[in-house]
Parts: sequence; C-alpha cells; structure tokens
Amino acid sequence: MNADFVRQLIEAGLPGARVDVQGADGVHFEATVITPAFAGKLPLARHRMVYATLGERMGGEIHALALRTLTPEEAERN
Repeated sequence: MNADFVRQLIEAGLPGARVDVQGADGVHFEATVITPAFAGKLPLARHRMVYATLGERMGGEIHALALRTLTPEEAERN
C-alpha cells in the first residue's frame, strides 16, 4: 500500500474531492480531503465517508489514517 494508491481510492469514492495523502511506511497515513460533500456534516460523519472509500483495507492494509476533512470554504479560510 502506498500514499498514491490511498489517494486514488479516496478520490474514486468521493468524486471531485481534492485529496493529499502522506505516508512513507506503507501502513500509517495522513490525509487531507476537501470536498463540498462534507457540507453540513460533523467530523465523525466526514471521517466515516472517507473510511467507506477504503473499505476493508482500514484496519488491515492501512493500519492508521489521520484525517483532516474540510469543505472548500473551510479550506480557503485555513
């Protein structure tokens, strides 16, 4: 597993999302996901949306994933 493949999986599951994934060891990753689909959703719901794109890989091939989930408006303010 590598960061680019994790990014591709998230982008496929959240079309139109801007995704940046870092992680050099192949099992621990950090991702920033920016999509309008997060509007009106609490952080836990946003994280679940991202986890759903990774399916059974979470907890298996992907041991840990630190997430930063933002709407485009939130990203512009940061």
